[in-house]
Amino acid sequence: MAAHPRSSPRRAPGLRAMAAVGALVAAATLAGCATPSASGNVYSYGQAQREQISRNGTVLNVRNITIQPEQTTGAGTIAGAAIGGLAGNQIGGGTGRTIATVLGGLGGALAGTSVERGVQRQAGYEITVRLDNGETRVVAQEADIPIQVGQRVQIVSGSGPTRVIPAR
Repeated sequence: MAAHPRSSPRRAPGLRAMAAVGALVAAATLAGCATPSASGNVYSYGQAQREQISRNGTVLNVRNITIQPEQTTGAGTIAGAAIGGLAGNQIGGGTGRTIATVLGGLGGALAGTSVERGVQRQAGYEITVRLDNGETRVVAQEADIPIQVGQRVQIVSGSGPTRVIPAR
């Protein structure tokens, strides 16, 4: 008896795994794009065209700090788990392959989370300002605007974050 030809060719399981990893990495990349900013130069759409209060003062101290997110987006964890699981799946066979896949996924998830946290960290300043009325204010923000001790600045606050910007 002749064997019946299959109605559709069987696809390699590796191809499906690669497609799944590609989709996860794409989703993780898009999720990572929604990073909030601690810049004195960045306003969200909702903060634009809103009245704010400006107070003048002199910088007393500038301290270098690191600004990090309160939590990750999960994008690094997902991408790391997918890549680690795929790499682990290439090792051995049977039960050993399953164990390698799980361990690769766990290791990749931890590595991905660590990488995401590192990428999202930003250099910042803790700026102490003596206002012209004698009050003292401290503001932390990204180190993207040069601020120096003795410099005249404005503290802008009201709708959203408080910012320290050079006085004009």
